[in-house]
Amino acid sequence: RAWPSAMTGRPVPGRCRFCGTSFRHRVVDLGMSPLCESFLRADQLNQMEAFYPLNVWVCEECFLVQLEEYVSGEEIFTDYAYFSSFSDSWLNHARRYVDQMVHQLGLTKESKVVEIASNDGYLLQFFVHRGIPALGIEPAANVARVAESKGVPTIVRFFGVETARDLVSAGHQADLILGNNVLAQVPDLNDFVGGLKLLLSPSGVVTIEFPHLLRTIDGNQFDQVYHEHFSYFSLYAVERIFAAHGLSLIDVEELPTHGGSIRIYARHAEDTAREVSDRLIALRAREAEAGVATLGYYEDFESRVRETKCKLLEFLIEAKRTGKRVVGYGAPGKGNTLLNYCGIRGDFLDFTVDRSPHKHGKFLPGTHIPIFPPERLWDARPDYVLILPWNLRSEIMEQLAGIREWGGRFVVPIPQVTVYP
Repeated sequence: RAWPSAMTGRPVPGRCRFCGTSFRHRVVDLGMSPLCESFLRADQLNQMEAFYPLNVWVCEECFLVQLEEYVSGEEIFTDYAYFSSFSDSWLNHARRYVDQMVHQLGLTKESKVVEIASNDGYLLQFFVHRGIPALGIEPAANVARVAESKGVPTIVRFFGVETARDLVSAGHQADLILGNNVLAQVPDLNDFVGGLKLLLSPSGVVTIEFPHLLRTIDGNQFDQVYHEHFSYFSLYAVERIFAAHGLSLIDVEELPTHGGSIRIYARHAEDTAREVSDRLIALRAREAEAGVATLGYYEDFESRVRETKCKLLEFLIEAKRTGKRVVGYGAPGKGNTLLNYCGIRGDFLDFTVDRSPHKHGKFLPGTHIPIFPPERLWDARPDYVLILPWNLRSEIMEQLAGIREWGGRFVVPIPQVTVYP
């Protein structure tokens, strides 16, 4: 289908950011929450803090799941607190991806690779090490500086049609365009995907990774929702968005990252050199069977979310009443959604720790829980460590195995509260 309103400029409040249909069907209401990466300094704790609604809607026309845009991307991402390189498992994921793409696409020193939202150069550094020309596009200047220090050329800009035109004029049309966990963070999807079309070389490939809506809903992963994530994608929805801009999907991989993601492969619609894979056909069928293109699929999500909140609060109340000490691990965006929605503050969680020095000495938005380096765990010797980035639980439990010396245990809140010995 050709979507008649897919090219009509920036999204309109109260309407689908892809097709323009008015919102009528809510998936879940997570209350009011601050921006999840807006960490506070000590001198800001008594100042007013902005909270915005976390209402998730599903479009009845194209079935894109989304939030309204309350804060612009410029306000969120110009100075950003997330650095990809602090996760060992994510670095390994990036390294494997580069190996795969070099082999699969036959990339050489004559090829051109562009990553959108390239963060601190966590991935492109592996292309640079191989001598393959790579360019990062990253709107957060503080993060881009770290990438440059690794030898990764980086342009500090937001990506869309205008940026793509400028890059093509400068000779940067790409054989491979990649974007990991950026599509959800784009308020103007049509401008972004239209830019991909312009920047891609005639025989080039686009790969985009994002949390899979099917896994988010079925896995009760409501903490994936925060203001920085404007949209939540099924294969069904993303295939239609790309098709509206002349890009066809040819393959998909299912990945374990972020609680269950997919990596889509796209090419120009007029490029018929590559056939559609069996994996893509199979996932289309699974989504159809699950009913992602029906309103009924989304109806019971909110009740499951509320039950998870009750169970987590029951655990924390019992722990406190029996004199147990609970601290957090990590300060991810998903953790801030969880804590603010459940009303968990310093009365339940003494502090949290994080590997990123950028966050040390600061406080979580909304809940004002202090953030320390991981070494603080060994001073506090807590009874329970609540793992907020639960998608990295295996990596974290291995890193912190020493807490078992004093009988410490791990707690994972999603998809349901689970205590590990």
